[in-house]
Amino acid sequence: MLKTNVKKLLSMSMVAAMVAGTFAGCGGSDAADAEGGSEASSTDYTVAAVRWADWGEDYHTGFPDQAASEAGISVNWETILNADWGDKRAVYLAGGDLPDAFMGSICFTEADVISNPGTFIAIDEYIDEYMPNFKAILESDPTMKALATSADGHIYGLPSKKPCRPTIANQMFINQTWLDNLGLEMPTTYLEFEEVLKAFKEQDANGNGDPNDEIPYGKGMADSVMFFMLPFGTTIGADNTYQMTIKNDQPVFIPTSEEYKAGIAWMNKCYQEGLIDPELFTEDDSMRDAKLQGETAIVGCAPGWTADAVFAGNGDQYVALPALEGPDGEKYISSDPEHWNYSRCEFMVTADCANPGPLLAWADSFYTDDASIQNFYGPFDKAISKDDAGNYTVLEPNDGNSADTFAWISSLRDFGPKYVEDGFNSRVSYAGENGDAAKLALDGEMAQYAKPAYPNVSYTVDQINSLTTLYTDINSYVASMQATWVTEGGVDEQWDEYMNQLNTMGYEDFMTIETDAYNTYKSNQ
Repeated sequence: MLKTNVKKLLSMSMVAAMVAGTFAGCGGSDAADAEGGSEASSTDYTVAAVRWADWGEDYHTGFPDQAASEAGISVNWETILNADWGDKRAVYLAGGDLPDAFMGSICFTEADVISNPGTFIAIDEYIDEYMPNFKAILESDPTMKALATSADGHIYGLPSKKPCRPTIANQMFINQTWLDNLGLEMPTTYLEFEEVLKAFKEQDANGNGDPNDEIPYGKGMADSVMFFMLPFGTTIGADNTYQMTIKNDQPVFIPTSEEYKAGIAWMNKCYQEGLIDPELFTEDDSMRDAKLQGETAIVGCAPGWTADAVFAGNGDQYVALPALEGPDGEKYISSDPEHWNYSRCEFMVTADCANPGPLLAWADSFYTDDASIQNFYGPFDKAISKDDAGNYTVLEPNDGNSADTFAWISSLRDFGPKYVEDGFNSRVSYAGENGDAAKLALDGEMAQYAKPAYPNVSYTVDQINSLTTLYTDINSYVASMQATWVTEGGVDEQWDEYMNQLNTMGYEDFMTIETDAYNTYKSNQ
């Protein structure tokens, strides 16, 4: 894996700065006093990080602070709770005093960066001198290069490729106990799936003596329409980015595809047969959760991250639904590794930082195997062990928390620069029960069915402004027609009118933007 002597690199830069007499403060540090007293260090930095919850400060006391100490810099952390971030974000973008850098893509999006020129600096000119790890990654990994490069050709934020991430994001889960109760085989095609749902509806699948309380297919914790129609090829991305996908290396808006049209017709057929929750489009999250996670299992199938995340205490009754063969003979899963495993803008330096080089050299040290796994689970000996062969073991939590919460307490977890090469996950094992381990295990059989997904493209300011208007209207109309067609039917008869209305709303302009952004992404690889 890539290595660099960051401490030596930083020491050289510090000496050069002293010789040049440029020890200006960074992020508000004071200059030398008038009587020639000691100068404030140009390597004292403030780094802001947003946290989902108040989990304390241990997230940075492992690798991040140790690496800073070894590099000869001082990092003062400004920890901001996500509940407070909206107000803080507005102040920062309105011209408030900025920290030297922001850690984590939860802080600002690339759209924020390019829409607020002068707030963040382009780091292109620092890469050759301060960032050998990152430079090597850009030269070897076209996806990282494309994610790092904004639509204007500059690099403002550091990207990430996370360890121990699955190919599959959300997926379908089905109640194996119900299958066993009714003597049913696991379905392998969409037609067999339909027959299983009919059995769930017509028989007392949960065995509680009430043959009418079962909901064969219910609203889950992912796009429950697109997931139901997966056998038809509606491979929605992990973050549902403008409902785009890739077919034959061309961008496609899924709600205008023939696959979507055929899937909607099939879903309406199943809805009319009572196989789908009649409140699918009207219930709120609390109503959904009451059905999914009640004392007695009443939902036969629904999509989400893992069975326990969707069905809580009944999770042990559910297993992953295999990729079902569709009308075209293909099997499809929802797969979008670039949005789930990769990310943009994980570290951004602001215009208020007077000496970015050493700070970026510290961030560059995050791009190693050891750093990446520690910044995902926690420090060695506390959260990770490593053997002489370079294999890692994720240790069990020592504080009574779940493995996922322990990782958030002990590390930057999803946020911050990271990079692991293909095959890294095979060197990681788990000492106890772990949600990541369970999710990776689900990858074993179904990852082979992954299809290309629409990438994490970069948009220009003009494109973003246009999309904001265009997609709001388009998405509202698509959602309305989707609900109508699933519950009442009419997709075949109304399709031409639907397409004409979308064109009136600017659908062609929308697709021009998406196609141009996709072509720019490809050229940046």
